[in-house]
Amino acid sequence: MGLGKSKIIRNLPDESQAALDYTTSEAGNPFVEGWYRDPGSATYDGVFWVYAAPSSASEDQTYIDSFSSPDLIHWTKHPNVLTIANVAWATKALRAPVPISRNGKYYLYFSANDIEEDNTGVVGGIGVAVADKPEGPYVDAIGKPLIGGYHNGAQPTDPDVFVDDADGKVYIYYGGHSHANVAILDEDMTSIGVFDNGTAFKEISPKNYGEGSKIIKRSGIYYFMWSEGGQASPDYCVSYAMADNPLGPFDRLGKILQRDSAVAQEIGHHSVIHVPDTDVWYMLYHRQPLSQSEENHRIIAYDRIYFNGDGTIQPVNMLVKDNFADGNMLDWTTYGGEWSVEDQRLAVKNTGGGMAMLDTDFSDLVFDATVATTSGNGHPGLLFRVTELSKETYKYKGYKAAISPTGVITFGKADLGTFTDLAQTRMDMAMGEEYHVRVVAIGSEIKIFVNDMDTAKITFSDESFTTGANGVRVFNAAAKFGFVSVAKPQSQG
Repeated sequence: MGLGKSKIIRNLPDESQAALDYTTSEAGNPFVEGWYRDPGSATYDGVFWVYAAPSSASEDQTYIDSFSSPDLIHWTKHPNVLTIANVAWATKALRAPVPISRNGKYYLYFSANDIEEDNTGVVGGIGVAVADKPEGPYVDAIGKPLIGGYHNGAQPTDPDVFVDDADGKVYIYYGGHSHANVAILDEDMTSIGVFDNGTAFKEISPKNYGEGSKIIKRSGIYYFMWSEGGQASPDYCVSYAMADNPLGPFDRLGKILQRDSAVAQEIGHHSVIHVPDTDVWYMLYHRQPLSQSEENHRIIAYDRIYFNGDGTIQPVNMLVKDNFADGNMLDWTTYGGEWSVEDQRLAVKNTGGGMAMLDTDFSDLVFDATVATTSGNGHPGLLFRVTELSKETYKYKGYKAAISPTGVITFGKADLGTFTDLAQTRMDMAMGEEYHVRVVAIGSEIKIFVNDMDTAKITFSDESFTTGANGVRVFNAAAKFGFVSVAKPQSQG
């Protein structure tokens, strides 16, 4: 059950759009450019901040970058907010940044040196750095790890810091190697306190805990979340538990974010973005695109979290959208033609043939986009279930739903240069006018809608292609495409 009707915001938000009520990153995932992992987030004075480590070999993880946004659409990069030059004991594996503001200062908790065993004499673990402003520069606050050894079997890695509004206490959650701990941070934010029983670390490991601790509080309920499964395996995912206090017990309820063979793989190590003074929450996480096999080729993304009436969390649905409101086309690969983003549309100049493709693999789908021919007499349109394409000739195997400036709507299939018209119809159209095109493909039945989403212009049955990538295509035309969305039919979630 959702929390109100979502909407696409085309421009910077005005007062009526202050809730930032999106269904996903409406301008596309990834929402920033580059290979990144382990995102952490905070909101300072109405600005959203995301901190992330480079997704690279441990030896190359020597810095943290941050990104700021007033609207979760337009992002400004702030490079090297923390580097090993400002952490004397860190040499590598600088990652898992967690930001928080307290006492007029900005703190960044992090992992470094990737301590894999206890009592080895190697310095490393969880550190804390401090700065006078969100973009840093951050400097190591204590000259040594805040947590530098194993307690209760928990690897000192992947911290999260949480201020409980009930009593103002500050907690740090962390852990790896299947064990999770919670500890109290003293008022100075740079030292570990003790619980009433005199101990400093309390184990809270839920079933299947792996790494990536995260806690939030909503309506008096404490939600503890974590990643489980191997990072480079199909079972890597995010699960959660609920409790009535910050110390648990946290009994595992189930998975809420996992790989989707149509969208992305290796999903995990998340944070949460909460829009202040609303009940709008987003899952911020890293994932690997479907076409990538290199483990460190990860991107950061966010999708909406929805809560049920009883407070439980619905499985997070990774959506594929791009309204180009940020002026970028980060998740697109182009083949032929000159592509750019103009006025929140994906534009291509008149070309003999070209494609822009998303890294997806949908079988049954609902594929929406706006299409406008700006010059030429070709048939720009939507590609789906594309199984093969040539980078040299821009030819492909798959289906195309096209619309010409003279009003011809065509559904056909291509086989690396041989295009077969399967069905055609006609409607009144004008050069440059924008049309909403929708493809609904369920099994062999394929329907094409134009503007009227209640009555299909074309219905046809074909079994040539059952699954594949999505994109847009031009031939002998210049065109613009907008508000792209690819989703599974509602009955499939």
